[in-house]
Amino acid sequence: MNIEIVQGNGPYAPAAGVHVVIDVIRAFTVAQVAFIGGAKEIVLARDKEQAFALRERRSDALLAGEIAGLAVPGFDLDNSPAGMAAADVAGRSIIQMTTNGVKAAVQALAAEHVLVTGFSNAKQTASFVQSIAPSLECSRIRLIASHPTSDDDLACAEYIESILASTTPLSAETVATRIRSSVVAQKFYDQTRPEFDEKDMEWCAREIPCPFVMRVTSRAGIPVVERVDV
Repeated sequence: MNIEIVQGNGPYAPAAGVHVVIDVIRAFTVAQVAFIGGAKEIVLARDKEQAFALRERRSDALLAGEIAGLAVPGFDLDNSPAGMAAADVAGRSIIQMTTNGVKAAVQALAAEHVLVTGFSNAKQTASFVQSIAPSLECSRIRLIASHPTSDDDLACAEYIESILASTTPLSAETVATRIRSSVVAQKFYDQTRPEFDEKDMEWCAREIPCPFVMRVTSRAGIPVVERVDV
């Protein structure tokens, strides 16, 4: 396997066998929690305008996401995994729009397989990549830490890389510590910023064993995240 780590929300070139798009705080932790709660699918929108347009076509869908970390007026849900865990999403489609993770995934479709994950589902995602690696036409596996500067996504990418490369894996505890210490995480511990829920970090900085990964497919040109049981 030819493994590379990149930071930022794209675009990415050249094409790859696998893109793993990582958003620990919080988009793809939210996505995993949504699927645990029985969500049907997660439709990825590149911006707020497209999110509302997609909802016009899917009146039963829920809008979820953030701009600059904050709730979007008119959306049903923000980008909180704690909030998603409390929501009734069973059987529902979710349209998700976020600043980094979703934007990165929308830009990362030039690969045979596109997967999304937070730290919460990273180990399962790495195992899935190992299982499909022998069948890839292109050996390049690109791990995309979607936040351009913060260490949370980079720590998760390095964790996945260590598993794929069969080197001494980073410990989950080490990765969790880096996530909690990252620049992005600090506002969740700031008592003067109640708009950021510290409980979200309890979801983002731990592994949540689940028998599935999250794969992105394209339907009529729209990227959709599906639960793939493994």
